[in-house]
Amino acid sequence: MKFIRDSVHGDLQLEEFEVRLTDTPEIQRLRRIKQLGFTYLVYPGANHSRFEHSIGTMYLASRLARSLQLDEDTHNLVRSCAILHDAGHGPFSHVSERVLDSSHEELTSKLIKESQLGDILSEKFSVKEVLKVINGEGPLGQMISGELDVDRMDYLLRDSYYTGVAYGVIDVERLISNMKLDDELLLLRSKGVQAAESMLLARYFMYPSVYQHHTTRIVNSMFRRCLGKLLEKNVIKEREIYRYDDIDIISSARSEEGYIQNIMVRLDTRQLYKRVYSLKLDDISHPKSIFQMSNSTIQKVEEEIADDLDVDKDFILVDVPEYPVFHEMTTPVSVNGDIIMLGDVSQLVMALKDVRFNHADLCIYLPEEYAEQSSGLNFIDYLNIPD
Repeated sequence: MKFIRDSVHGDLQLEEFEVRLTDTPEIQRLRRIKQLGFTYLVYPGANHSRFEHSIGTMYLASRLARSLQLDEDTHNLVRSCAILHDAGHGPFSHVSERVLDSSHEELTSKLIKESQLGDILSEKFSVKEVLKVINGEGPLGQMISGELDVDRMDYLLRDSYYTGVAYGVIDVERLISNMKLDDELLLLRSKGVQAAESMLLARYFMYPSVYQHHTTRIVNSMFRRCLGKLLEKNVIKEREIYRYDDIDIISSARSEEGYIQNIMVRLDTRQLYKRVYSLKLDDISHPKSIFQMSNSTIQKVEEEIADDLDVDKDFILVDVPEYPVFHEMTTPVSVNGDIIMLGDVSQLVMALKDVRFNHADLCIYLPEEYAEQSSGLNFIDYLNIPD
């Protein structure tokens, strides 16, 4: 047995089997991957790691399992799945994921099958069952990767704590105590709906404040272009992305010449690109069309702007925001024996569905030295937004 002191949850207890899992190189790598990528350039305290989040998720999974009165073997299975649920994350977490063809869930499954993690797990569990839970399948999967899962509970609390942004504070105790497990994970209407509304509001406000903060998006766009170039040059290999940590990528970029090194120097010295255009999605008739823009369409827009400015196309970054999906809206709620979606029970949730595009905008970024000469361009003409 071992205790780890966590900044958010206090003392976390790990059994010997769980210590063996966490002490593998595959899980220790998560100590060297920042949970929020380059967000520390905006919020200096945001240096927490995927490892911290993983053991925090384990702790909350354990609390939920106890509340649901799961048997000891199932309880231990859920704890181990929580430890492993982010094992396949690439460097700088979700920042790198938009460059890759595979999701971190797919990479996690691949890593577990191909590494010692699978061998250790097979001593107590079915590896196939572990992968099902991690991928959100079945009632147990909904605990780890569902609408109101412990993964989301932990990252909201943790990201709020380390950034100093108070919006992520949620009532975990009430959420956990108002869930039950039948054929699926259900929320009890009596007291659980208000806690779920609070969690959904927390995510809604954390998007513009942290996850989609305008400077964070500039930094992330720069890094993604840099990472894409490293992959194109085969400096790093996508099929092995889950073996790299943040320092590996930074060191590789610093060792390159030309554009890649230029981007890394800018990030190192916080000489960031400037936002020269912003299109609010709630100002256009069909905001979903923005999220449907293909990579080839975005590249074409960048090339056309670059031609008119007579600069290299790689210095033009068109950044499409993340689609504001809030799965909590479809959380099943138990109401007098019937199962109703949270969005049908809560007027607040339905209101959030309508306003979720309020903070989303498409942006175009340029190096500061080119920003001024772009002032005469009518950027909307490049985008061909449908009426």
